[in-house]
Amino acid sequence: MLGCHRMRRLVSHEKSETMFGCLAISLLAVAVLASACCNGVEMQHNRIAFSTDRDGNYEIYVMDADGSSPVNLTNSSAFDWTPSWSPDGKRIAYSSNNEIYVMNVDGSHKVRLTNNSYYDFAPSWSPDSKRIVFTSDRDGDSEIYVVDADGSNPINLTNNDIADRFPSWSPDGRHIAFDSFRGDNLEICVMGADGSNQSNITNNPASDRFASWSPDGKRIAFASDRDGDFDIYTMDADGSDIIQLTNQPGYDRYPSWSPDGSRIAFFTDRDGNYEIYVMDTNGSNQTRLTENQAWDGQPTWSP
Repeated sequence: MLGCHRMRRLVSHEKSETMFGCLAISLLAVAVLASACCNGVEMQHNRIAFSTDRDGNYEIYVMDADGSSPVNLTNSSAFDWTPSWSPDGKRIAYSSNNEIYVMNVDGSHKVRLTNNSYYDFAPSWSPDSKRIVFTSDRDGDSEIYVVDADGSNPINLTNNDIADRFPSWSPDGRHIAFDSFRGDNLEICVMGADGSNQSNITNNPASDRFASWSPDGKRIAFASDRDGDFDIYTMDADGSDIIQLTNQPGYDRYPSWSPDGSRIAFFTDRDGNYEIYVMDTNGSNQTRLTENQAWDGQPTWSP
């Protein structure tokens, strides 16, 4: 208590004791450094990866979550799309010329994980960053596969005659959501991480696509054309309590949750060309992040 009283006197009067003056300066310096470090970490992780053809072919870019500071990570002549940020924040998986690649978040150290003549795309990481689930048509139709993060041990999880695509791993690692042609249209389905217990959690004449788990695993965002054109919806993880978030002319799709679960990024052609937007999870404050004549899409939020 004596130290606190002395500090108060130092704040309210001219510093007269060198020791406490140095202590006050040291505490201030620590506070400034801590604030700078915390803000630096926040800015480092508050980013969005996306695919764009603004350089003449499709590349993987990252930008700050407000749309500023876009950076081309792939910078090649290949067709690069469907980026996915690893949960440990160190790498980005993506599809390049229809093979699965992984690179560091600064674009360095690109590693090819798959190598075949078929289409491999739409990767999604396991929560421990040790495995990657993705779409492949190597067995004649689109199936959901999983590989280790180094590309080894590929396993077909769905293994049926139905087109299954765009998997999304749940935050607890126990389930994978995906699109599937169950019946005459696309539905959102969920299965165990080992491919067991496959079941659809949507069931209507519309097409439901692009499932994305909320960070707490309680909600799933998806796109659906059940109201005539594609809009973004959310629902509980069992398919109940469906809420429509967007209601604009155009094609809204590919939702991705912010790491704190407060916002959802998506892309849309409501402005005449495809741009990336962000909104609150109740559909409010829809804000455009990109603005150019190129195709900007497939946003994925950093962890």
